[in-house]
Amino acid sequence: MKRVLKRGFDILFSTLALIALSPVFAVVTLMLRLREPGPVFFSHERVGIDGRTFRCHKFRTMREDGDRRLQWVFAIDPIAREQWDAEQKLDRDPRVHSLGDLLRRTSIDELPQFWNVFKGDMSIVGPRPITMAEAEKYGHHFADYCSVKPGITGAWQVGGRSDTSYAQRVVLDVDYIRNASLVDDIQIVYKTVGVVLAQRGAC
Repeated sequence: MKRVLKRGFDILFSTLALIALSPVFAVVTLMLRLREPGPVFFSHERVGIDGRTFRCHKFRTMREDGDRRLQWVFAIDPIAREQWDAEQKLDRDPRVHSLGDLLRRTSIDELPQFWNVFKGDMSIVGPRPITMAEAEKYGHHFADYCSVKPGITGAWQVGGRSDTSYAQRVVLDVDYIRNASLVDDIQIVYKTVGVVLAQRGAC
């Protein structure tokens, strides 16, 4: 019953969000077309429920030569390499273009994930979708991660986002997976609005 209620909530919320945010999609698409060469959307393989992989969608925030820029930073800055290995993020990511930085700070880049929710790949609330390379960071908790769908928002996003360590993120995810209810989901969605508006801990 819990899964049925959660799926019903996901379908209703994602449908309303896709309709209400369609003007935002149109504006961001136009801006990216005019300012940045390359595709509007970026789809990356992530791990979903039962360990199945899916294509997670975002507005593209990275330059076309982003990977080359990242490797160049790693070559000259060992501290950046250490931060990436530990947290899978950088304080100043050289791959991100100027418009992409705005999209990330406002979390607008993640809006296409409502389509992932509508399709059933993701939930509105759940652990942050990870790559297969990140699975080892969950250790024996990876089974917990695979027991639910990853979410657009979750305990990590309202509990500090990029201001928390990866280990703290795992703790928050596992606690959510084992204990959360639909009421908790609604509370997390409510808190997410405040976090996004304040741009706290944005990646």
